[in-house]
Amino acid sequence: MTVLEIWLIAVSLAMDCLAVSIASGISMKKIRWRVMLCAAFSFGFFQALMPFLGWLGASRFSHLIEQVDHWIAFGLLLFLGGKMVLESFKKDDCKHDYNLANPKVLLALSVATSIDALAVGVTFAFLGMNDVQAILLPVLVIGLVAFALSMAGLLFGVFFGCRYRLRMELWGGLVLMAIGVKILVEHLFF
Repeated sequence: MTVLEIWLIAVSLAMDCLAVSIASGISMKKIRWRVMLCAAFSFGFFQALMPFLGWLGASRFSHLIEQVDHWIAFGLLLFLGGKMVLESFKKDDCKHDYNLANPKVLLALSVATSIDALAVGVTFAFLGMNDVQAILLPVLVIGLVAFALSMAGLLFGVFFGCRYRLRMELWGGLVLMAIGVKILVEHLFF
C-alpha cells in the first residue's frame, strides 16, 4: 500500500468525524478549547484504534464485525442526530442541552464515527500487513487526519452556528442521521 493510498483512506475515514464535528461545534455555540481538543483527540484516537483492532482480530472476528458494524453505527448516529433535530425546535435562544463535554456523548460519537475504520483494519490484514511495524504508519496517519479534520469541523460549526440563525443544529442532526442511513444502506445493499 502506497503512502498516497494511506492518506486517501485516512481522509475518507475522517469524513464522518468532520460532519459530526461540524454538528457538535454548532451545538457548542462558542469556542471551548479544552472540550474541542478532547473531542478531536477522542475522534482521532478511535479512528486510529479501530483499524488496529480490526487488523489484530481479522483472523478470528471478522465475520462477527461485518454483520453488526453498520447496525451499531446506524443506531448511534440516528439516536444522536434525532436528539439534535428535536432540540433544534426548542425556542431557547441558542442554548441547548447537547454537551460534547459529556464523556458518554463523546464516547458514543467517537465509536459511531470509527466503526468503518474497524473494517478497514480487517482489510489491512488481508493486504499482507503482517506485523505491528507495517500497520503503524496507516494507524498514525488515520488518527492525525481525523484529529485535524475534527478540529476544523468544530471551529467551522462554532463559527457558523447561532451567528447567522440558520437553524444549523437541525441540519447538523440531519447530517448525523444521513450518515447513519448511508452506512446502513452501503452495508446492506452494496
